[in-house]
Amino acid sequence: MTQRHAIISLLCGAEIILAGCGRSSADASATAPKAAAPLSVGVAKTEARSVERSLMVTGTLQPDETTTVSSEVAGRIADLAADFGQSVKKGQVVARIDTQELALQLERSRATLAQAAARIGMDPDSETAPESTPLSRQAKAQMEDARSKYENASKLVKTGDVSQERFTEIEKAYRARQAGYEATVDDLRTQMALIRQLRADLKLVEKRLKDAAVVAPFDGIVQVKHVSAGQYIKENVPIYTLMKTNPLRLRVEVPESAVSSLRVGTSLAFSTEAVPGEEFSAVVRELNPSLDNRSRTLAAEARLLKNDPRLKPGSFVQVRLVANRAFPVVAVPRAAVYTVAGLNKFFTIENGKAVEHKIPEILASNGWVEMPEGVVTAGAMVAVTNVPMLTDGAAVAVVQK
Repeated sequence: MTQRHAIISLLCGAEIILAGCGRSSADASATAPKAAAPLSVGVAKTEARSVERSLMVTGTLQPDETTTVSSEVAGRIADLAADFGQSVKKGQVVARIDTQELALQLERSRATLAQAAARIGMDPDSETAPESTPLSRQAKAQMEDARSKYENASKLVKTGDVSQERFTEIEKAYRARQAGYEATVDDLRTQMALIRQLRADLKLVEKRLKDAAVVAPFDGIVQVKHVSAGQYIKENVPIYTLMKTNPLRLRVEVPESAVSSLRVGTSLAFSTEAVPGEEFSAVVRELNPSLDNRSRTLAAEARLLKNDPRLKPGSFVQVRLVANRAFPVVAVPRAAVYTVAGLNKFFTIENGKAVEHKIPEILASNGWVEMPEGVVTAGAMVAVTNVPMLTDGAAVAVVQK
C-alpha cells in the first residue's frame, strides 16, 4: 500500500469513530431523566395556644348521710310506717314500740311521787319545798317549851329554889327536844331529796314512753328494713338503715402529682356509665390533711352542684381534674398531621424543602393538634395539602397560605 492510500484509510477510520461518538452522546442526552418538579403544597403557621391540662381519676358517688335508726327502749314492735325504698321526712314516726308496760310504769312513778309529797304535806306538782311539816312544827313547839323550862330552872338553881338534880333532868329534856326538832328538819331535807329523785324517775319513764315512737333523723330513703312488726327487740337494735341522697358526695382519690392543683372550692367534672354521654359537676368541700401511706393518694370529697335522680350512690365515675386551665403549647392545624400504620407525622417547610417530624400521639381539639414540647416552634410553616405525597427533604413549591 502506498503512503497516500494509508493516509486516506486513517482519515476514513477517524471519521467513522467521530460519527459513532456523536451518536452516543446524542442518544445519552435523549435518554437521561429530567429533574423532578417541586411538589405544590399549601402551608399554614403553627400557633402558640393555651390549653386546659386535666387528669382523669376514678371516684365513687356516696350518700350525704347514712344512719341506722334504732329504739332506745326494749319492747314489741307495734307498727312500722316505712318499707324498703320508701322516702321518709325528718321527724316522721317510722316505728312504734308497744307502750302498755311503759304506761304502767308511768302510773306507778306518779303514785310513788304523790305518796312521798303527802308525807310532808306538799303538792306533788309543786316545785317549792315547804318550810316545815306538821311533825316538825310539833317538835319545834315541844323544844321551845323545854327551852323555857330550862331557862327558868337555870335561874332558880342559883338561888337554891331548884335542886341541882332537878336542873340536870330539865336540861336533858331540853336537849332531847332540841335534837328531836333537828331530826324533823333533817327528815324534811331527806324527803325533799327523795321527791326530786322520784320526779327524775318520772321524767325518765316519760322519756322512755316518748322514745317508743321512733322518728327519722333526716329526710332520706329506707335502704334496709331490719325487723318486722310484732318482733320483740332490745335497746339499740337496728330497725332501719336510712340514706340521705341529696346532695350526693363524690369521693375521689387524687395522686400525689396532682395534689397541688386541688383545694377546697375546686370544680370537678365527672361522667358515669349509668348516664352515658353526659358530664356532671361537683365542688370540693373537704380534703384529707394527709396522703395515704400506701397508695400515696389524697382523699377528697366534693358535693354535686345539682341533684339528678339518675345518679345513684355507689356509682363508679370517671373524674376529670383540671390541673392547669391555661397551659401554653404549640399547635399545628389538624390537616398538617398524617397518620399511617400507627405513625403520626407532619412536615415543616424550610428553605423550599419538606422536613419530616414524627410525634407519638395526637392530642387534637377544635381542629388543632397539640405538639410535644420542643418538636416545633410557634410561627413555623407546615404543609397542610398533599401531605401524604411528601417525603423528608422533598422540594416543594408553596402555592397558598
